[in-house]
Amino acid sequence: MPTETVSAIDGVRIVTRDVYGDLRGRFCEIFRTGSMPETFVQVNHSRSAAGVLRGLHYHRHQADLWYVPAGRAQVGLADLRRRGGTPVTETFVLDAAEPTTVFIPSGVAHGYLALTELDVIYWVTSEYDPSDEHGVAWNDPTLAIPWRIDAEPVLSERDAKNPNLDWELIPEFS
Repeated sequence: MPTETVSAIDGVRIVTRDVYGDLRGRFCEIFRTGSMPETFVQVNHSRSAAGVLRGLHYHRHQADLWYVPAGRAQVGLADLRRRGGTPVTETFVLDAAEPTTVFIPSGVAHGYLALTELDVIYWVTSEYDPSDEHGVAWNDPTLAIPWRIDAEPVLSERDAKNPNLDWELIPEFS
């Protein structure tokens, strides 16, 4: 039976999946509609080289479900749903050797650092909508996420331009 880890952030679900293996390899169920709090409509696959940091991103109308089939990632989360002050943050490692899914509700900023070459498959509850793509700087001093890096990470042009946390720029979440 899958094991759920209690998250510091309300609504985030970190579930270690059961793995059944034998000499042929292994089997693992990673998704079941009935066990999810929302319905997913699109699935994406991201591949990253070691040292790539994606995020921090957040959405008003989209939740995500992440799964790492290959590699290791450090995940960073920040709850932006309660305006003002210092948001609750959390960080942990997802490793393909220990199949785990992470449900991230809308309003929770999320990003990951590829600790190795990395594949991430993620389900989303809304089709891609560029007007619902928002970001916060990966190294924001208020969030102070302790990324496991010694040098500057490899960032997309968009992520490099993400602003520091400014509550005036953060939308209301429903």
